[in-house]
Amino acid sequence: MSVPDDLTSVQHTLDELLRSVARLEHQLGGALEIRRVRTDADHLRESVALLREATQSPAAPQRPALVTISDTPYDISLWTDSDDEGLGARDRHAP
Repeated sequence: MSVPDDLTSVQHTLDELLRSVARLEHQLGGALEIRRVRTDADHLRESVALLREATQSPAAPQRPALVTISDTPYDISLWTDSDDEGLGARDRHAP
């Protein structure tokens, strides 16, 4: 079976589970235990929906192209107006 077929099968089984839980809830009333089962079944439904969306999205995201960084030194004039980080300005002394 393919993934979409398997997901459809899971969805049908989950629908039947939810119908059965609804019948039990009707017979047993709103007891805490049956509400927990219903909540768990609802979470399963949401998880299957998310899984279906994830499988319908395009294939794995493409990695961005690599950028080559040159080994040549940068032009030192780019930093003439900046301070040495943590050392203060060149013409001043630390306290």
